[in-house]
Amino acid sequence: MIPLSVLGDGNEGIIKKIGGKPEVKKHLEDLGFIVGEAVAVITEQNGNIIVKVKEARIAISREMASKIYV
Repeated sequence: MIPLSVLGDGNEGIIKKIGGKPEVKKHLEDLGFIVGEAVAVITEQNGNIIVKVKEARIAISREMASKIYV
């Protein structure tokens, strides 16, 4: 398992675990980051990571991405 923040542009994986406080986990789940769901890193811009999850493109901070393990 590695954090999503180090996965690298163009790579994808399956979400294995979401860490952090309960409110952080809930926020990420509301965005579509659910254990077992596929996620792909599109690119990194200005410290934010743009990912594709559930056919949507979402920009999250590097800090948030470090709480998602694939």
